[in-house]
Amino acid sequence: MAFLVANEGVEQAELTEPWQAVEDEGGSPVLVALDDGKVQAFNHVDKGDTFSVDQTVAASDVEDFYGLVLPGGVVNADEVRADEKAVAFVRAFFDTGRPVAVICHGGWAIVEADRARGRTMTSWSSLQTDIRNAGGNWVDKEVQVCSEGPNILVSSRKPDDLPAFNAEMIRAFAAGRS
Repeated sequence: MAFLVANEGVEQAELTEPWQAVEDEGGSPVLVALDDGKVQAFNHVDKGDTFSVDQTVAASDVEDFYGLVLPGGVVNADEVRADEKAVAFVRAFFDTGRPVAVICHGGWAIVEADRARGRTMTSWSSLQTDIRNAGGNWVDKEVQVCSEGPNILVSSRKPDDLPAFNAEMIRAFAAGRS
């Protein structure tokens, strides 16, 4: 399972809680970042913990993963969507039919990859215009599961939604592995 993040700005709970959910189900999460080294997480605007990068997006192959998690955090999501290799990595999960789970501002990468079109998803409310302008259908729900496309897309709005997000994410990833 790939967790794609920038090296700074990821919302810590949106990284660590889904990560733990994957581990609890026997999965092996991999921290994929834009650059090698460390990832500086944040608790909203305050610095949180740092995490070691497992591999860079440039050295990653979508074929090595059965699913993708896109955590939020404004700075994180903005940096990911501005990185061509990261955007291509995101696009490849959709194009190969692998499940994707995204929370909060992480949806910007899906918009940039032109994979919001025709999909129903939720996000932090400030992304709704971006998603709609990209051809997606934005809804204000705790968790949204969309299978109207080549893959399953699970989306949530914010850290408060993590219990529902994690449950649907695990369900989607289990279906993607069978």
